[in-house]
Amino acid sequence: MSSDRIDAESKVSGNQANIPARIRRELDIDDGDQLRWHLEADGSVRVEVVQQQAGTFAEFDGYDGEETTDVVDEHDAWGVNVE
Repeated sequence: MSSDRIDAESKVSGNQANIPARIRRELDIDDGDQLRWHLEADGSVRVEVVQQQAGTFAEFDGYDGEETTDVVDEHDAWGVNVE
């Protein structure tokens, strides 16, 4: 018998397993996040949590240019007419 500490357990049902609530909270796992499974050479499994970026501008870093912009004057330049 192993002396490793057991943090939580869950059962497999229909090829799916629940992640215990305490583990989800500790790792900040939320709906839409992905789990990457790695099978180690010694037979152990390592799981990496890939958190989903949410929102329309999740990947937008913002304007990084040095020129100032003016939405009122330059709006038409983007192909939308303002009247």
